[in-house]
Amino acid sequence: MGKILIIGAGGIGAATARQLASSGHKPFLIGRNAMALELLAQELGSGFAIADVNDREALAAAIAAAGPVIDGLCYAVGTITLKPLRNLRDEDFRLDFEVNALGAVRSVQFALPTLKASTASTASIVLFSSVAVGQGFTAHASISMAKGAVEGLVHALAAELAPKIRVNGIAPSLTRTPLARVLTSHEASANAIAGMHALQRLGEADDVAALASFLLGPQSGWMTGQVIGVDGGRSTLRTKG
Repeated sequence: MGKILIIGAGGIGAATARQLASSGHKPFLIGRNAMALELLAQELGSGFAIADVNDREALAAAIAAAGPVIDGLCYAVGTITLKPLRNLRDEDFRLDFEVNALGAVRSVQFALPTLKASTASTASIVLFSSVAVGQGFTAHASISMAKGAVEGLVHALAAELAPKIRVNGIAPSLTRTPLARVLTSHEASANAIAGMHALQRLGEADDVAALASFLLGPQSGWMTGQVIGVDGGRSTLRTKG
């Protein structure tokens, strides 16, 4: 089984690392929270490095620490900036774009030589979009724009890096993670949002990690250039009214 680089090892990233490790892969973790990262690495028996994706030198060094060969990259770093347009500043748009899109670009650029060195039939990259790209939600202008750029990146890189490297994206709806705690910690609000989904619940990190693990593994070897929803039906179904 392969070595998979997980950048952003909290929430969905941590769940993906656990699922990969349980199926015999070797995750290598990169994140900002040193204590949480070290605990997860100890749990999984995996290597790790500390870096902020906005720090080019630190990110490059962290990716280099994974070794000369990796078989997959999962970029699970994100933001949730929800403000009406009138309250959004240039800094909000810049931060969302830099963390979600530019951070993904940097990660792929730095990891590309080691992905190309993989002896697997294809190496795999997984990036994260959002259901909000395909669905118009109020107060989502900044994050939707940034995640829309990620979807464009998935398609462009899938074409450019074929046939050696596959690139796919996942577009979740609201998922219970530390990042989304501001939206999920209030039970009444969380239940109201859950009711907007055909499956009448919010996502869990393991729901999304299951697809990420599949896309990073050999079972998805004939899939590239796809952005797949894991969203409880939110992107396509309306069950009321």
